[in-house]
Amino acid sequence: MTIRYSDLVKPELHSQPIYQPGKPIEEVARELGLDPRGIVKLASNENPLGASEAAIEAGKAALEEVEMYPDGGCFELKRALAEHRGLAPEQFIIGNGSNEVLEIIGHALLGPGDEAVMGKGAFIVYKLVTLLFGATPVEVPMQNFTHDLEAMAAAVTDKTKVVFLPSPDNPSGTANTEAEIRAFVEKLPEHVLFVLDEAYAEYVENAPDLRDLIAAGKKVFCTRTFSKIYGLAGLRVGYGYGSPELVSLLNRAREPFNVNSIAQAAAIAALGDQEFVADCQAANEVGRLQLETGFMSLGCEYIRSFANFVTVKVGDGVRCFEELQKAGVIVRPLAPYGMPEWVRVTIGLPEQNQVALQALTSFLKS
Repeated sequence: MTIRYSDLVKPELHSQPIYQPGKPIEEVARELGLDPRGIVKLASNENPLGASEAAIEAGKAALEEVEMYPDGGCFELKRALAEHRGLAPEQFIIGNGSNEVLEIIGHALLGPGDEAVMGKGAFIVYKLVTLLFGATPVEVPMQNFTHDLEAMAAAVTDKTKVVFLPSPDNPSGTANTEAEIRAFVEKLPEHVLFVLDEAYAEYVENAPDLRDLIAAGKKVFCTRTFSKIYGLAGLRVGYGYGSPELVSLLNRAREPFNVNSIAQAAAIAALGDQEFVADCQAANEVGRLQLETGFMSLGCEYIRSFANFVTVKVGDGVRCFEELQKAGVIVRPLAPYGMPEWVRVTIGLPEQNQVALQALTSFLKS
């Protein structure tokens, strides 16, 4: 009898969905015979302003010692984060992107027989992580593309180990208020860890702040990333913060040297350049208004966004994605999120937004 590799792996891998990232410019150029220099990528919520010059220079300097292993404990980055966020260094865990931090949550808390509650159509990594460790994702329908916190609270059982909530949400861009989130946390039983994904929090004026709940002993853990407003998506660095006890336990599940030295150096410098962050916030607001105004003029329904993208209803999302690609514009179709009539458009530079709107106009007339 021949034993295949498929016989050796964990059973849950056979049904594990695969995350589909936004198409890179080079792939679209090869497939369609386009000049990559003329392609506008608005599919992956990357920062159109790039990264801070200080971060780029720090990364270049770190290359001079690339033969050395990185600081496995990310001491300097934790210290910089502690100063920036008003917390203790031991309250932070650093990951290869905040996605890795979410996976570490799965390593530490989830297994067969456990449940994780999340919004139906929320960031798909919550579901992927839950399934990967043999736990059951409990997906709660949203209301008007916004997380229904009352329904999510009602979905919690004695099997629930984790509740995932992004605010702002991806891919809708909606956000729950701080008051709503705090009331929700108060309803959760002691055996549940509440994970607030703050990947887009820097784009929100007066974003929810749950640090006092962590200090008060609530089972709250938050994640953030340097991939979005800080423009370091290519370096893969993010973090989570919570109680020192929880972080210490999570670090037991973390791989050694999981964040490279270039990423650590660039992140520290990026954190110190808050003037650049403010510029990105201002540019994002201008771009958001440009896209929303354009969508309104085309008669397209869109979802009011608090992040760096706008989700718009176009009829056939996959066909729109394909036709816009031919015009050199890459957007994100949302059929995998149960939104087949919608695409997500990252807010780009003014000229990029205009190219996207022109391409969408042509598609809608076709």
